[in-house]
Amino acid sequence: MKKHEWREKTEEGETRLVTAMRHGGEWKLQSRLKSETEWTQFPVIELEDLESLREVLWNKYQRNRVPHDQVLEVDALIEAAKQRG
Repeated sequence: MKKHEWREKTEEGETRLVTAMRHGGEWKLQSRLKSETEWTQFPVIELEDLESLREVLWNKYQRNRVPHDQVLEVDALIEAAKQRG
């Protein structure tokens, strides 16, 4: 299982910590605000989070830290999320 982590600012100015994991061919995402102690699991990953994950993976791919297949998997998830609406 490989973890990919990043931080981003919310509209309120708080720091949001995000962890995406790929296990058994499936992507799972969890996040929490820096001020919180409990992680929130997301059964369906939002489009914005998928796009952030893709950027993280692309940067790692360019440094030969993840296989290109994982970038393509997330691209497919992004397309599916766009179809959902």
